[in-house]
Amino acid sequence: MTLDEQLVKGTFQNDHHQTRVNILYTGYWLSQQMTEQLKPYGISLQQLNVLRILRGQKSEPISTLEIREKMIIGNADASRLVDKLCAKGLIWKRPCPHDGRKIQVFIGDNGLALLQKLDDEMSVIDQITDNLNTKELKALNQILNKLRA
Repeated sequence: MTLDEQLVKGTFQNDHHQTRVNILYTGYWLSQQMTEQLKPYGISLQQLNVLRILRGQKSEPISTLEIREKMIIGNADASRLVDKLCAKGLIWKRPCPHDGRKIQVFIGDNGLALLQKLDDEMSVIDQITDNLNTKELKALNQILNKLRA
């Protein structure tokens, strides 16, 4: 089914308009697919993003400000997300020994174990691109990168 049919819009003003709507629609659709995969684990996409950032730190501490700067959705409330993940026992935090105003955040063993499960679970989402060959995937990534440049 085409985007036109799905949105029951008929025609678009031009190709730019159709592309813009298509990207927004596809981004929302992908977000919904991922959210459904995460539901059984009780975490949000933003919480998954925080866990992945912390795993990438390789046991090195990171501040909530640095987490926010690295997040895919940069305006997220990193402090609130960290508090929720701490309450779930997936991460832990402590005051920075050099600057008491800062909080250092670490991923715990439970967080790493959950991420391992989620990595497998999220691989199901990768199947949405199964109908694209390697050349098409690379081209799509190049186009998306070019749009953000």
